[in-house]
Amino acid sequence: MKAVNIMEYMNHNDLEMLDINKTNASDRIIALAGNPNVGKSTVFNTLTGMRQHTGNWPGKTVASAKGTHRFRDKDYILVDLPGTYSIMAHSMEEEIARDFILFGGADVTIVVCDATVMERNLNLVLQVIEITPKVVVCVNLLDEAKKKNIVIDLQALEKELGVPVVGTTARSGEGLTELIERTEAICAGEIKNTPRKIKYDAAVADAVAPLADILDQKLRGELCGTWLALRMLEEDESLFNEIQIHVKNHPLNDPDVRKAANEAREALKASDITVEKLKDIVVSRIVHTAEEIAASVTPRCKNCVGCGTCDFGSRNPTAIGGSRDRKLDRIFTSKLTGIPIMIALLCGAFWITIAGANYPSELLADFLFWFQDQLTELFMWLGAPDWVHGLLVLGVYRVLAWVVAVMLPPMAIFFPLFTLLEDFGYLPRVAFNLDHYFKKAKACGKQALTMCMGFGCNCAGVTGCRIIDSPREKLIAILTNNFVPCNGRFPTLIAIISMFFVGVGGGLVDSLLSAVILAGVIILGVFLTFKVSHFLSVTILKGEPSFFALELPPYRTPQIAQVLVRSIFDRTLIVLGRAVVVAAPAGLIIWVFANFFVGDVTLLKYCSSSLDKFARLLGMDGVILLSFILGFPANEIVFPIIIMSYLSTDSILEFDNLSDLKTLLVSNGWTWVTAVSTMLFCLCHWPCSTACLTIKQETGGYKWALLSIVIPTVIGIVLCFLFTTIVRLLGF
Repeated sequence: MKAVNIMEYMNHNDLEMLDINKTNASDRIIALAGNPNVGKSTVFNTLTGMRQHTGNWPGKTVASAKGTHRFRDKDYILVDLPGTYSIMAHSMEEEIARDFILFGGADVTIVVCDATVMERNLNLVLQVIEITPKVVVCVNLLDEAKKKNIVIDLQALEKELGVPVVGTTARSGEGLTELIERTEAICAGEIKNTPRKIKYDAAVADAVAPLADILDQKLRGELCGTWLALRMLEEDESLFNEIQIHVKNHPLNDPDVRKAANEAREALKASDITVEKLKDIVVSRIVHTAEEIAASVTPRCKNCVGCGTCDFGSRNPTAIGGSRDRKLDRIFTSKLTGIPIMIALLCGAFWITIAGANYPSELLADFLFWFQDQLTELFMWLGAPDWVHGLLVLGVYRVLAWVVAVMLPPMAIFFPLFTLLEDFGYLPRVAFNLDHYFKKAKACGKQALTMCMGFGCNCAGVTGCRIIDSPREKLIAILTNNFVPCNGRFPTLIAIISMFFVGVGGGLVDSLLSAVILAGVIILGVFLTFKVSHFLSVTILKGEPSFFALELPPYRTPQIAQVLVRSIFDRTLIVLGRAVVVAAPAGLIIWVFANFFVGDVTLLKYCSSSLDKFARLLGMDGVILLSFILGFPANEIVFPIIIMSYLSTDSILEFDNLSDLKTLLVSNGWTWVTAVSTMLFCLCHWPCSTACLTIKQETGGYKWALLSIVIPTVIGIVLCFLFTTIVRLLGF
């Protein structure tokens, strides 16, 4: 489809970069703005359904989403902007939201608000209506407001703001039809908005007015003169750069504008108003105006004076203290109980995953290896050479079957559990609990969230680092994400724990103890994350931790159906697909190593013997170390390679139970020291190939990808060497 020039002052190349395509001239472009956790994405998903596309904003690492909604024979192209608390451009997300509202050609901007915290949400609304009058305010989550006895006078709010206001409950679709109707009325010119103007202090207003008048004359309605005048006096360089790109014949260098700007600066200086003080004044006035409006449109309930049953913001401390969310936060974020509960939930999630994945994994493995037998019969019927059968079936397919059987059931359990905690609102509490420790490590508290993402897949954790604004802190989070074991390393860790430290009975007590020990390994990984983050912060990535606003969203009942769909399709299958892509060539390479000879020994045996002396220093043997190297494409195949090497077979094998596997390992010299050393190296070694490629894409070069390999590997070698040496010195 050909891009349509939707704004006269926007360059055609910019439109192509934004990838906004119209099929008809009547199509409308709608921007969806809002704070994080206000249900903006729910509004977007409900309106667009499956007619949506996700990607990245041009030249950015921030995710973008566009979709289409059909209403009265017209297409509405909805653009889901990043969730922000402001558009003052203090972060990449704020800059993207601001620039799209200004230059993205939106016919209308819908600002989604949380009805339970209107005072905070109105800050963004007031900033948006300063930029454009074509705004509809969507007051969402009315169902949650009702539960908290919060009533919003929508008509009064519309009168205060001077733009249409629509109440919605996006989960059920309530109010969304009216939202689109009011949006269409603005597009058609049936509604003429008169947005409320912010009243600034006399000194600021008098200084800005002459400059604003000149800008209004020069811009002829393309941008708000007062808003741009304030940004000029605040010296917002990022905005100036965007204006020069997008606005033809922009007035920033006009002599009259420059003269008026200098006079405005002198007037502010005479009033002892510096650039920083001006910024504070502007923000303070917006916040104060939001408070005034919120107070006027949120009447107290009939029992409000100290009733303790409603949630009435800062004007009713008693109500806040009595709310369910505050009571839960006293438990989940307490210095006394916050961390223990977090560890208990981690153990619980691992226990459910371990206990629940065994039987499905066994069934899936039986089916996949049964299918392998059918493939073998097919190749025999076709008369294919043995090496072709070995390469494709015993090599490529068998490795793929092992990876799928081992990965899919745990992921299908762990990811929904993770998503349930996310939807419930618990993950931001994890970031809150760990923020202090990350600050001590001179890193960003948001790293706690990316660390959690790494439990499922380190690729997801690395990609999740996009939420960190500081490039320095983002690199620290990327380089340390591998210390959290991903789903591919869990099978190896669980098998070793079960065989050497718990028992192979598989009962309730064994699975619980396995989960506790596994959680201990995870805690060691988190500890290493803190230490390495601090080391990087004082060496190659020096700097002080940045500050960020961490919202603790209200607790919500997770929507089970959406959780299952999102966790299975958006996480499990994507991660599994990446693993399958790299496991297929890995199977081919492993088969070659097991079937080609150097002298009278296989290439696999030859390489493992060469590594054996060094590996013994680390408490392992050459087979284990070579298996980690050959497992670079996918961590899931490390243990199968170990088994194949010990049995000297020409393909990866499976074992019916852990008892037989333990017997094999012990007969090849494994002790509890070998088990601990292997677990330490499993925790601390290079990322898989998919994660390395993701790091290269996110950082824009091979340097940081190489460093992400070197750092954990060196630490793993040092830890294994120290542990083995100490144990041997103690005579164990």
